[in-house]
Amino acid sequence: MTRDEVFSLIQSHLADELDLDPARIDEATSFKEDLEADSLDLYTLVQELEDSYGVRMSDEQAARILTVGQAIDFVLEHQPAADHP
Repeated sequence: MTRDEVFSLIQSHLADELDLDPARIDEATSFKEDLEADSLDLYTLVQELEDSYGVRMSDEQAARILTVGQAIDFVLEHQPAADHP
């Protein structure tokens, strides 16, 4: 999975969940300040990332993720190792 793929999923999820223009969302976008996302919005994003990419995120880890770029970094750093033949 690439950074662009993860960004695309997050951007699409947030645009749909928050009824926003996806063009408003980039890696520097802050969930709370820029998008006015509440804790339920962020919880659903975490669930989406866990379901889509197999990552597991604790409440403490989720609380430290403030921007879209940080969420992408988390997914890329914590994705399960690919199966090797």
